[in-house]
Amino acid sequence: MTNPENNTPEEEMTFVHHLIELRDRLLRMVLSVIVIFVALFYFANDLYSYLAGPLLKYMPEGSQMIAIDVASPFLTPFKLTMYTSIFLAIPYILYQLWHFVAPGLYEHERKMASPLIVASSCLFYTGMAFAYYVVFPLVFGFLTGTAPEGVSVMTDITRYLDFVITIFFAFGIAFQVPIATILVVWTGMSTPEKLVTKRPFIVVGAFVIGMLLTPPDFISQTLLAVPMWILFELGILFSRFYIPKRNKEEDENEEEEEEEEENSIYNSEAAVAGTAGSGSVSDDAKDDAKDDAKDDAEDSNDSGHQEYEPDDDYRPLTDEEMDEEIDRIDAEMDAMMDEEDDSSEPDNKDDKS
Repeated sequence: MTNPENNTPEEEMTFVHHLIELRDRLLRMVLSVIVIFVALFYFANDLYSYLAGPLLKYMPEGSQMIAIDVASPFLTPFKLTMYTSIFLAIPYILYQLWHFVAPGLYEHERKMASPLIVASSCLFYTGMAFAYYVVFPLVFGFLTGTAPEGVSVMTDITRYLDFVITIFFAFGIAFQVPIATILVVWTGMSTPEKLVTKRPFIVVGAFVIGMLLTPPDFISQTLLAVPMWILFELGILFSRFYIPKRNKEEDENEEEEEEEEENSIYNSEAAVAGTAGSGSVSDDAKDDAKDDAKDDAEDSNDSGHQEYEPDDDYRPLTDEEMDEEIDRIDAEMDAMMDEEDDSSEPDNKDDKS
């Protein structure tokens, strides 16, 4: 026999090996972000001008954006470049996370999860593009058009960046609704049919999420809630391809159990038939065989494999028939009591004598 103490270093080495692998994956993620940042930092001001385009398009003539803080002209494009590097590195980050988790999955799970990772990245970028090309023109056109007379619209570049990043992140996450729906069905937490019945709650929840994730204007809230609802419907459609299938071994085991129960019931019935045809067997043996068959049938009904089917001629008793049956039972009980009294009278007489 092996000494349990000898297995401890191997288990610790295995755990340490996983930590080392996780460290390597994280370093690769950070390095990818740094490489992209270095490549884009030279174009930081151009990136900010491109990002501010939707707002500058709807600002009044002669107005411009302002920088309130002293370091804002440098730090704001710096932050934008960092955010852009992280967003562009998302596919590689997901790739590293996937390779760290994949060895612990089954082969069919890896085949089904790979398309989800690719689709998740595409949906995230689609949400950001939808926010920039559809939501920003509508929101900024509405907000700049509602400025009171005599008020100059001059937005601070730092606050504008925070506003835009919030919108990007909100729409990027919101466009992950199909992936979340597929995962809910794939893990067995729900089914497409049950999710369809929850549609009214999903619509209300989409508007609540839109209210929380977007700035306080109904345009951006509606433009976030409606796509979430549409993507939810698409998620239900594609989730039907990810319905979990039961394990074949479990199905085979259940079939074997059902066959064993059916064989036991059949053998009990055969024993009853055999004892009924044999004159040498006592009535007690017949009754025992019948009781065993009845118990097996009840056990099979309790297990859920067989269901009780009532007789076709069965019908409930009427009130009159029920009263007659009660009177008959009372008469039998009175007769039994009289017989007991009659049998006890001779004994009392003998005691008196």
